[in-house]
Amino acid sequence: MPKYMQLGSIPPKRHTIHPNVPGYRNEGLYYEEVITTQGFSRAYSIVYHLKPPTRVVRIESAGNSKVELADWKTLRHVHLKSSQLEPFGDPVTGRVPMLINSDVILYRCRPAQNQAELYRNAKADELLFIHRGSGRLVTMFGSLSFRPMDYIVVPKCTTYRMDFDLELESPQILVVEAVGDIGFPPRYLNPDGQFRLGAPFCERDLHGPSELLTEDEEGEFPIRIKDGDDWTRYIMAHHPFDVVGWDGMVYPYTFNADDFEPITGTIHQPPPIHQTFQATGFVVCTFAPRMLDTHPQAIKVPYAHSNVESDEVLYYVRGQFGSRRGVEIGSLTLHPHGIPHGPHPGTIVTSRPAKSTDELAVMVDTFRPLHVAAAAVSLDDPNYPYSWLE
Repeated sequence: MPKYMQLGSIPPKRHTIHPNVPGYRNEGLYYEEVITTQGFSRAYSIVYHLKPPTRVVRIESAGNSKVELADWKTLRHVHLKSSQLEPFGDPVTGRVPMLINSDVILYRCRPAQNQAELYRNAKADELLFIHRGSGRLVTMFGSLSFRPMDYIVVPKCTTYRMDFDLELESPQILVVEAVGDIGFPPRYLNPDGQFRLGAPFCERDLHGPSELLTEDEEGEFPIRIKDGDDWTRYIMAHHPFDVVGWDGMVYPYTFNADDFEPITGTIHQPPPIHQTFQATGFVVCTFAPRMLDTHPQAIKVPYAHSNVESDEVLYYVRGQFGSRRGVEIGSLTLHPHGIPHGPHPGTIVTSRPAKSTDELAVMVDTFRPLHVAAAAVSLDDPNYPYSWLE
């Protein structure tokens, strides 16, 4: 989890009266809400509202979003040219599923407008990689600015709205929806919970909300809630961002991929050195610009690799990827379990004189097989499995 953070007004002790401003309506106090993970046994935050967070006016079904799978029976490498997606919808309704298993769903999103209503994921943490665009994520924890190459970690049950600066750039997002909690590799942390010296990033690289909004407004405020495949619309009697203060370790935060500090060696280092996040059933790695191997006989692209117990997804963000031919910015490649993949012909030789690489890519390695979503089939390059022929 990120470091402990405090914002706004909180009482000296937990679960004690936090008096409201003199003469304020209701009961003369602020209302406490505890947001916990894994029951009450792991990280939590405590939030103080102007109104009880339970004031619901109406509840209604909002449909179903079950991901339909492609009817593929073959085991093969997949190249999805997701840059071909046309902008549509908003940062929630515009999500197009690409790959899925029981632990994670990967979406691409090119929103055409900002959110019309608030959104909450009731079952899944979300990792939003901002490929293009800037703006702010607005939540009850406050306003969180984001920029290109930011990962935004949004804990489950966080109600939010994404406001992009649409006049500046057309947004592009990679969405990773995780059934389990998204956290950091334990090997990066010392027994005191601090990032170890030598980890590829540290607490200074994580950024939480900067200012509270404290919306004091009565009315009807709909929240679109995703509960697995099902959607529910909760209409609240007041604005849910009515928070005067909070503290804890559960809140949305950003980490920029350009702040990742690559670990290099005299010869090729395996992918776990690029690991950035992990969750139940998968890890996320950042292939950031870095110096290449310095041994005089070093092969500077990865070795051929048989994925025995994982499926590997690469999302190509920026630069020239040294071991690949034919991929595009915005491409997603899936190299599944059971069959080898590796550098394309000619890339070993052409990489020999290179001293560094400018590539930036996000990798998601899953420990259960991934399935291609039916919505992604039209983006598939059927020739990709044969691209290793000379």
